Amino acid sequence: MGLIDANLVPAVDGVAFGLLLFVAAAGLTLAFGTGDVLNLAHGTLYTVGGYSAAALCDGTWRGLLLALVAGTAAAAVGGALLAALTAPLRRRGHLAQALLTFGLALIGGDLLSSAAGGGDLPVAFPAALNGSVLLAGHRFPVHRLALIAVAAALAGAGQLVLTRTRAGALVRATVDDPQMVSCLGTDPRRVHAGVLVAGGALAGLAGVLGAPVIGPGPGSADTVLLLSLVVVVLGGLGSVGGALVAAVAVGEVQTLGVVLAPGLAPYLLFAAMAGALVLRSRTPGRRA
Repeated sequence: MGLIDANLVPAVDGVAFGLLLFVAAAGLTLAFGTGDVLNLAHGTLYTVGGYSAAALCDGTWRGLLLALVAGTAAAAVGGALLAALTAPLRRRGHLAQALLTFGLALIGGDLLSSAAGGGDLPVAFPAALNGSVLLAGHRFPVHRLALIAVAAALAGAGQLVLTRTRAGALVRATVDDPQMVSCLGTDPRRVHAGVLVAGGALAGLAGVLGAPVIGPGPGSADTVLLLSLVVVVLGGLGSVGGALVAAVAVGEVQTLGVVLAPGLAPYLLFAAMAGALVLRSRTPGRRA
């Protein structure tokens, strides 16, 4: 109990970090699972939200709201652009998609970095989110607790949309049988495009919410893309529930690893991922 109590705050930080990764990675796993689109520009969409936060957040709730709206909308437009550019390449395989989206990520990242000055930028959230509260004898950062609440609400809303709405049924049907969806009068390409737009919006929203965690800077796009790909691989393509579990696990490994084993922290995540993939490959009825 003493070990758990001593690491309770880092564990909560790990949950917050994991849920942030879930919001960022949910669009990536859906795009790959529904449209078979490998989007290596997903991290750049996150930084669009981060730079929006740096530009518009001025320490007031109004500035934060403007950043949320602008960052989400701009990243959604980026998702629509990616949908239009990757549609002709869908039948040419993942290599063509990877080359295109990676090139777009480099161009977009350089443009954003140049426009912002090339360095890490501070983000001024409202003062109420910068403090801490006392819970169970420990002080927890308010921003991390608010991030957990918002991300959990988004996860619940996303699950409801996927399981209880017509749009969600179309997405799930497109994953299983796009030809049947086409026969029923809905163009699967529209569903693919909608998923990329929604995924871009989620990435931009995560960029604003997570700016104090993974702030806007030259390396933020690569960091988010790498961690999102880990979440997608561990959680399963197109599985929102799997992505949620995998994201929280990644957040805990990243956060507690620094506290418990700082010398091994850079390697723990990929060691855990390798172990999980090996175990999955040996589980009957499951594929890695």
